[in-house]
Amino acid sequence: MDCRLHCGACCIAPSISSSIPGMPNGKPAGERCIQLDDQNLCKLFGKPERPKVCHMFKACPDICGTTNQHAMKSLTELERLT
Repeated sequence: MDCRLHCGACCIAPSISSSIPGMPNGKPAGERCIQLDDQNLCKLFGKPERPKVCHMFKACPDICGTTNQHAMKSLTELERLT
């Protein structure tokens, strides 16, 4: 499955403990990544400064579902469980 453009759930719902340019201490769950633009696209996509954890995340139907809302709900629940 390819990422749904303009979704951004994986850049909002989970916490990221890795340093992100502009967010040296990572980001808490539920907070938009500073690198997510107004169209919910990652400004670091394809760049070497993109954190490894972000690069390793792969969209899948079980997590992302068919809507952005499904993805946000699934990722928020996974974050809560961990």
